[in-house]
Amino acid sequence: MIRKIPSSTTLPALFLAVGALMLGSSCAFAQAKKPEPKKEETKAAPAAAKPSAIDKVNDWGIYAAGAGKAKACYVLAEPKERAPKTLKRDPGYVFITQRPGEGVRNEVSVVMGFDVKPDSAPKAEIGSANYAMIAKGGNLWLKNPAQEGDFVAALRKGQKLIVKADSLRGNTTTDTYALAGVGPALDRATKECQ
Repeated sequence: MIRKIPSSTTLPALFLAVGALMLGSSCAFAQAKKPEPKKEETKAAPAAAKPSAIDKVNDWGIYAAGAGKAKACYVLAEPKERAPKTLKRDPGYVFITQRPGEGVRNEVSVVMGFDVKPDSAPKAEIGSANYAMIAKGGNLWLKNPAQEGDFVAALRKGQKLIVKADSLRGNTTTDTYALAGVGPALDRATKECQ
């Protein structure tokens, strides 16, 4: 069942996280340094488009940002359970993004709410399927981007997504997401970004 998204005090933090993920995406792993612009070339950068809430299906919010070739649409959810419960950390989210102007469909990313240990092996589980992930700071992406289609297909059929990662301090964490409604939410996000 589709219902309107209620206003939330977490939306400002969420929009910052989304902006970081949308700007970072898979190219976040590139370490290339941009040359400094000359003084006469320096201009104020345009403000990034703020995401707009479109709708919500169960736990899955549907959002869009930008316009034309720069338009991005995505679904996101917060974990239903976080373990260990005593660990203090920022909110976590899983995102599935569409950026058709860049040829991006079903890009999977996760905000863990803490910096992930760089040499660890974070992973995602959907039923019996396991997916290796790679970390940059507090964000995760599928280690093999070619698996994104399979991952999203598994999300549509599954009941829960479990994301496991180790923090810089050595804490092993487990975030569990409910998958009810993810299929209709993804369909709506895709329609928004046609």
